[in-house]
Amino acid sequence: MTAQQESHLTLEFLIGKFVDWLKHRRELSEIRQMNRADIEAIATDLRVSPDDLDRLIDAGPHGADEMPQMLQALGIDAQKLAQAQPLMVRDMQRVCALCRDKAQCHGDIAAGKAAEHYKEYCPNAPSIDSLGGPVKH
Repeated sequence: MTAQQESHLTLEFLIGKFVDWLKHRRELSEIRQMNRADIEAIATDLRVSPDDLDRLIDAGPHGADEMPQMLQALGIDAQKLAQAQPLMVRDMQRVCALCRDKAQCHGDIAAGKAAEHYKEYCPNAPSIDSLGGPVKH
């Protein structure tokens, strides 16, 4: 791949990220225009607290992107799990989106140390452990 092609791909990637960001901002604006009673009704329907719903909205559509990455790092097939335990996966996505330790998660996944440290910070550790924990290779 030439430097020009690489540069073009990088530009496309950045434009795509910017478009995603603008879309999320627009969606947030629309949601914020809803009255509190509507937010509370939606939260009740989703079986989450209104405060958690606010945090999930703020996290956006990529708020739980780390979950399948963590599962993969632990040797757990996220697609098979989603087929076998869809409600568990949905709950794990919610928990992941609400997590405040994203930097630690990203760092451990990138460094290949997720299996060693996830129990220290991952709010999904009990669910992962109920699946048998990390798969040993």
